[in-house]
Order: sequence, then C-alpha cells, then structure tokens
Amino acid sequence: MAEYASGEAAAALARAAELGATVRRSSKWFVWYQVVFGCATGMQMLAAGLLKAPYGASFGGVILGSALAALGVYAGRRPVVRQGYGRRMATMMGAWGLLYGAVFIPGLICFQGVATWWVPGAVAVSLPGLIGGYLEARR
Repeated sequence: MAEYASGEAAAALARAAELGATVRRSSKWFVWYQVVFGCATGMQMLAAGLLKAPYGASFGGVILGSALAALGVYAGRRPVVRQGYGRRMATMMGAWGLLYGAVFIPGLICFQGVATWWVPGAVAVSLPGLIGGYLEARR
C-alpha cells in the first residue's frame, strides 16, 4: 500500500510541475498587453497635445480606443493569468492614471502644441505599461 501512495504522490507532483509550466508559458501574453498599452497611451498623448483641435483629440481617441478594444479582446481570449495579476494590473492602471492627469490637464491649459511638454509627457505616460511589461517578463 505504501508504494501505491508514493506512486500517487509522484504523479501528483509531476502534474503540478506540468501545470506550473503551462501557467508560466500561457501567461506571457500579459507582457505584450502592457507594452502595447504603454505605446498606445504615449501615441495618444502625442496626438492630443501636438495636433490642432479637434484633430488631435479625435486621432488620439481613435488610437487609444482601437488599442483598448483590441487589448480587451486579446485579454479575454487568454485562458490563464498568474497569481497577483489583478494587483499588478491595478498598480499599472493607477500609476498610469496619475501620470496621465498630471500631464494632460496642465498640457491642455498651458502647453497646447508645445513639443517640449508633450514629448516627455508621452514618455512618462508610457512608462507604467513599459515598466510593467519589463517586470512581468522577468517573473
């Protein structure tokens, strides 16, 4: 009977290792999700700040809206997320929202069309997604 129990334990450990490898392999999509999100938000910020109204807001909205729709479909079709996904996503989105407000509101009020404000601002707004993607790739 002891051999049967050890055989079951070995099979359970092998199955757990197989599932762990599947989760690691199948959850790499979140790296690309964050990188694409960061790039899209940076491009939206550049378009909104540097193009004349109403073209900047319209073009930027199309860029970000299209990217978010595609990312939503992409994420919805992924079967696996790692533990802590929700916390990492909330952290990325929170940091992005703070930076977005800190760049966008003063930019619209005081710096419309000023590249020296909008280019570094676009880079700053892109950072939460890019850094999140980098950190996720290292996990």
